[in-house]
Amino acid sequence: MLDRRTMLTGTGALAASFAMAGRAAAASDTDVVVIGAGAAGIAAAQALRGAGRQAVVLEARDRVGGRAFTDASLGPAYDAGAMFIHWAERNPWVQIARDLGIATPAESWGSGFKVFADGRPMADSDRNRRRSAFGQIDRRLETVDLTQRDMSIAELLGDLGPELAPVAASGLLLSIGEESSRISARDYQRLWSGDDLVVPSGYGNLVARSATGLDIRLNEQVETVLWDGPGVTVTTRSGTLRANACIVTVPVGVLKAGTIRFIPELPAATRDALAGLHMGALTKIALKVEGDRFGITPGASFLEAAAPERLMNLDMFPGGQDIVIGYCGGDYARKLSEAGTDEARAHLVDLLAKMIGSDVRKAVKAVSFPAWWTDPFARGSYSICDPGHEAARDALAQPIGNRLFIAGEATAGGGAMTVGGATLAGRAAAAALTRLKA
Repeated sequence: MLDRRTMLTGTGALAASFAMAGRAAAASDTDVVVIGAGAAGIAAAQALRGAGRQAVVLEARDRVGGRAFTDASLGPAYDAGAMFIHWAERNPWVQIARDLGIATPAESWGSGFKVFADGRPMADSDRNRRRSAFGQIDRRLETVDLTQRDMSIAELLGDLGPELAPVAASGLLLSIGEESSRISARDYQRLWSGDDLVVPSGYGNLVARSATGLDIRLNEQVETVLWDGPGVTVTTRSGTLRANACIVTVPVGVLKAGTIRFIPELPAATRDALAGLHMGALTKIALKVEGDRFGITPGASFLEAAAPERLMNLDMFPGGQDIVIGYCGGDYARKLSEAGTDEARAHLVDLLAKMIGSDVRKAVKAVSFPAWWTDPFARGSYSICDPGHEAARDALAQPIGNRLFIAGEATAGGGAMTVGGATLAGRAAAAALTRLKA
């Protein structure tokens, strides 16, 4: 698999271990309310606890982890969201996993790679011609001066011409999950890179396990945050919770959708920051495929690349499991998400049938499609900076009235779009709150 720049079987049993899981948020007082039990919310609550502060975490889902989610609904488990511990040299999850005794080996490069055009092996001449376009983004970022003006990745690649520029940018659909015309080159330039590690037992499971012992209340979708007094009052369907401060860790897509109403509305600077960000649509479709593996070595990758804007990578039987996982992004993924599970399954099965034969239709037994783009608690895979708005992440992280803080992968600077970045952002928000309230 491409990185962003170049066995536990579920969380259900873990939910029962949270002391406050599922309990209604009746009116009471606490020090800090954390909204969202993804990586940022978990990290913020842990940091607050370490500082001697009381924190209650409200989570709209019936599980923790957010966009880090190990899905076992098909039997074989796979990470439906975050998969890699990126930039492992500085990523906090390396140490967290070590402390929990969970293995995080280096990323495997799989068991072969095949490129297809409309389901048929791509001709070597076409493959070699296209290969020269890959890597152009990084080469240009090393030589182009972006200090005077930000631009989109598409503009950065414009001189490659109408044929090769889309090919050069197509890898972003599988790493960033967005069209190159909507990605700030300056923001992309500052993303951290480094070694990738994997979590064979599930990255989502690791995140969920790390939250054990926190006061997390599941199925508590926040409706309003009143912050015009000396503290905050957070309202859910089951009641209200009053606190001295609040850390909001929901995704940018949820904030922009207005799912949570802030009273008064967020300051203009915060709204402007949100306006400069949007959500990508990196998407996975998983099929349970039983029986004959059609002579395919487990771990092989099949890349459908006839049309750069409809790039689809398929991991074939990863880890030797009876599962095939398709990855896509951008508008292609958005359309599949909006079409629904049945359409997504049919689309992927049709593609597989072209690649390995029609017998695969009988071997496909079930589908899992946690479409982040249409998920009301995510509304996308992770945050993207619009061209010309590269300062939006830092602006979004600024404290609001010394009692309201926004934190998550969107505010993680060079660590954006990752679980590790979300964790660092959650810790930073907790530290800022502690300093202000000390």
